[in-house]
Amino acid sequence: MTATAARIPETSREWHLVARPVGWPKPEDFALREAAVPEVGEGQILVRNIHLSVDPYMRGRMDERESYIPPYQLDRPMDGGAVGEVLASRAEGYEVGDHVLHGLGWREYAVVDAARTAKVDPKVAPLSAYLGVLGMPGMTAYAGLLEVASFKEGDTVFVSGAAGAVGSLVGQIARLKGAARVIGSAGSDEKVRVLREEYGYDAAFNYKNGPVVDQLKEAAPDGIDVYFDNVGGEHLEAALSALNLHGRVTICGMIAQYNATESVPGPRNMVNILAKRLRVQGMIVSDHDALRPQFVEEVGGWIRSGELKVRETVVEGIENTADAFLGLLRGENTGKMIVTL
Repeated sequence: MTATAARIPETSREWHLVARPVGWPKPEDFALREAAVPEVGEGQILVRNIHLSVDPYMRGRMDERESYIPPYQLDRPMDGGAVGEVLASRAEGYEVGDHVLHGLGWREYAVVDAARTAKVDPKVAPLSAYLGVLGMPGMTAYAGLLEVASFKEGDTVFVSGAAGAVGSLVGQIARLKGAARVIGSAGSDEKVRVLREEYGYDAAFNYKNGPVVDQLKEAAPDGIDVYFDNVGGEHLEAALSALNLHGRVTICGMIAQYNATESVPGPRNMVNILAKRLRVQGMIVSDHDALRPQFVEEVGGWIRSGELKVRETVVEGIENTADAFLGLLRGENTGKMIVTL
């Protein structure tokens, strides 16, 4: 090891899932427990986590069902995106004091295989940005709009969940790439103000203020060409009505039904997919890794120039991680939800 023994902790607090949620998760479904820090093996590093990520996809991992990512195990540490500082290393190319992005969040300290990490530079961007705009949410927005939805200059784009970590970037990227009109929906009047005044959306509405189909029609009288779906449900049905001929839909998330206890009926107007020759495609960000160098170069440039505006909602303390996740599901965040330790 390359760290002094005084710096290496003996124990770490970590969050466990102790009950599978039925409907909306509850605080008692989680437990913060203390565990011994494992020995650092060959090819591994010990990381002191500085920022943790909580994300909507984690809700699906709390159910015991097959998906694109394994479910969380009961009474075992949960995981997710994290960025931190290397305290000890038995891996070539990693030194004490390096900063890395890795997948063992929901805990204070993590022993990680170095091959499953990526070095990050706090001089290039704040460390939390690697969990947001320069991390999974940013890559999701970039690939989902440009590759999955085949965005082209002059398109009219509608984004649901437009004030969230992904949605807030989709609309801005569309605008920077030459969209004719960018429309967003969000769950509060304050978020709608942010969409219009800070992120440059041409139109935005609070979906709680009336039927989505009516508000979308008013915001996009000439229809839409691309729908980026973070919500599902009523939003998807409204978008299928508003899409123009040969429109494209990226299905990124369906947070409106993640906590449903019964089967949720699909849109009643799916005949539009046929009549309008629409393309509806689901996306998982890991399918688009080949796009990453282009993403880092282009999005990094927009951040440096100030053209891309980024917000974070920061919750302090490992003990508040579960509350931050529950707040995320309730829509309490604007931009990326980050837990800072």
